Amino acid sequence: MTPPDGPDPADRASDASDPSDADRERERDLRTDRDGAQLDFSADMSYTDYLHLDAVLGAQHPLSDAHDELLFIVQHQTSELWMKLMLHELSAATDAIAVDEFHRAFKMLSRVSRIMEQLVHAWDVLATMTPPEYSAIRPALGRSSGFQSWQYRCIEFAAGNKSAVMLQPHEHRPELHAIVDAALRRPSLYDESLRALARRGVDVPAERLERDWTQPYEAHPGVEAAWLEVYRDPDRHWDLYQLGEELADLEDAFRLWRFRHVTTVERVIGFRRGTGGTSGVGYLRAMLDVVLFPEIWSLRTSL
Repeated sequence: MTPPDGPDPADRASDASDPSDADRERERDLRTDRDGAQLDFSADMSYTDYLHLDAVLGAQHPLSDAHDELLFIVQHQTSELWMKLMLHELSAATDAIAVDEFHRAFKMLSRVSRIMEQLVHAWDVLATMTPPEYSAIRPALGRSSGFQSWQYRCIEFAAGNKSAVMLQPHEHRPELHAIVDAALRRPSLYDESLRALARRGVDVPAERLERDWTQPYEAHPGVEAAWLEVYRDPDRHWDLYQLGEELADLEDAFRLWRFRHVTTVERVIGFRRGTGGTSGVGYLRAMLDVVLFPEIWSLRTSL
């Protein structure tokens, strides 16, 4: 009940504060939704800012009027992004093995295998492009080709598939040539794995521990014998045994990627030469025969 002499002074003070409380509530409503999510980013970093999406989404510049060229560009740009992460993980895994930090390396190698799965499934999207659709964009590609991907070349080198001649496509870009050349000269993931076996007391032929790292790895019966020692007593050599299986997983993923690559190319362009000058399907089929970690596979026949 209101006192006869008017409203209570405390009520008047409360009424005076109500408008400012309402204003603050309205301002809060403008900055957040009912779930509390922030809506106003005029003074804060947003998702678009953090990911630099203006640059990423503005990097697609079709050179033809063909509808399907955007698919071709996005397919290859996203693959390059995955390869950037793959190189990051492969390099760190190789460094970790070099200092016997196997558990760190196993996590990274497992991640690389999962990245390869993403790249395998990406071919399913490109395979929706028909031969006439590809023919419509092919003139816009000029001589550009995935064969010239410097990141993919670094991945091949990191996995041990070394070839000095593959530096040549990058000679027109000295900064990229230097990166690929450094990858050629660095011990591969498999080279460091064999060194790890030797440090753990497994007998590895000396010529496989110190060699010219720019040369492709060649299988050696002594290395197979070393891995057999590990696989015949996994409890004693558990870290090395798991390392061998991580390498098998990784090469399995590589093989799947290469197979999907060649079948997609054959489906889209048949047996025409590639834009980069290779024989196309013929070149890719030859790559199916490349074995990265040969003794990891050959030892299984002897177990």
